[in-house]
Amino acid sequence: MAVAISLVQSTLFSKPSIFLRRNALKGFSFSIPFSSSSAQKTQSHKWRQPVVSVLELGGVKIGKDDVVRDDPTNNVPDEIFSKLGMQLHRRDQHPIGILKNAIYDYFDANYSNKFDKFDNLCPIVSTKENFDDVLVPPDHISRSYNDTYYIDPQTVLRCHTSAHQAELLRRGHTHFLVTGDVYRRDSIDSTHYPVFHQMEGVRVFLPGDWEASGMDGTSYAAEDLKKCLEGLARHLFGDVEMRWIDTYFPFTNPSFELEIYFQEKWLEVLGCGVTEQEILKKSGKTDNVAWAFGLGLERLAMVLFGIPDIRLFWSTDERFTSQFSKGQLGVKFKPFSKYPPCYKDMSFWINESFTENNLCEVVRGVAGDLVEEVQLIDNFTNKKGMTSQCYRIAYRSMERSLTDEEINELQWNVREQVQSKLKVVLR
Repeated sequence: MAVAISLVQSTLFSKPSIFLRRNALKGFSFSIPFSSSSAQKTQSHKWRQPVVSVLELGGVKIGKDDVVRDDPTNNVPDEIFSKLGMQLHRRDQHPIGILKNAIYDYFDANYSNKFDKFDNLCPIVSTKENFDDVLVPPDHISRSYNDTYYIDPQTVLRCHTSAHQAELLRRGHTHFLVTGDVYRRDSIDSTHYPVFHQMEGVRVFLPGDWEASGMDGTSYAAEDLKKCLEGLARHLFGDVEMRWIDTYFPFTNPSFELEIYFQEKWLEVLGCGVTEQEILKKSGKTDNVAWAFGLGLERLAMVLFGIPDIRLFWSTDERFTSQFSKGQLGVKFKPFSKYPPCYKDMSFWINESFTENNLCEVVRGVAGDLVEEVQLIDNFTNKKGMTSQCYRIAYRSMERSLTDEEINELQWNVREQVQSKLKVVLR
């Protein structure tokens, strides 16, 4: 999707990377270990880390064997499993939770508490729910193992909160907001992370809603959608200039992107559209029309709070967490470190199965959040048809200086893992 400024992943409504387990919709009202009320600071104002043996999400217990399995199709690393249960969106004093609650406030005030809210649905979903139910084509790139975390051929970590849309419609919900952590294999830089957070909104209309207006259902829903989201943009960003861009998504028609002019740049806020009738019919809503929108919470929080690196959202450093308070939207982040990055280059001959996402998974598996960026800096093919690529890896901690010994050990381990797991030939 063309964006005016480079930010983090958006939502189901994003083109490059479109993007329940049984009983996962049970226990909507369950309290969980990382709910807003219980996600209090421990040990000098640090939030709890997840218990990696057993996690409880929305009343559903998830063990490591449920996610990281000895299955040839499983591509979920321990690093990703460790993020399950963190639920930053349920923490009232975290930028992601603050933003979520601000959006809730807008819908509560303007729609008389009509919208049902779900923020504890299980992130383990079926491929049908993640792709088929929202009309993602069978050959779409987002279904590939290069883009999506597969638990087995029929089960994935959700790529987007829209994985719950069809089930909620079938259960009779007509106005709802779904917020959650979503997972995608992706590149490494300051605005991309394999775990991020989204919010999806859906509103369903009855024939009586539009018949008196003299408009057809699709036009009525599109007009209502734009009015709703323009109001949301003003609620979050103030009295800003806006523009609507016509676009294409397989699950809505017509489809739009909303951009605002903010801090002297055009910023893409969200994608949206009028829901395809096929989705509604399969959910038992044959005489209805509906609209849907999706937005990435990190994308907006980085702008509103002035957070320069997406890794900071996962920091438990008190110098980060203590800067934010419940209900305080847009408090500007004050940098607490200026530690320099250390760059290491790595060149190798690639094979036909090599992908940059696989490389990033290997690097992240070794260095975790100490890797800041992986960037292709050179690419050439010799006379024999062999292709060489050179990647520059930037290592930097957000909280301390890394020693030369640490960095050299990381790079050595990265080289070994890249060679053994990706079957490339180092140069």
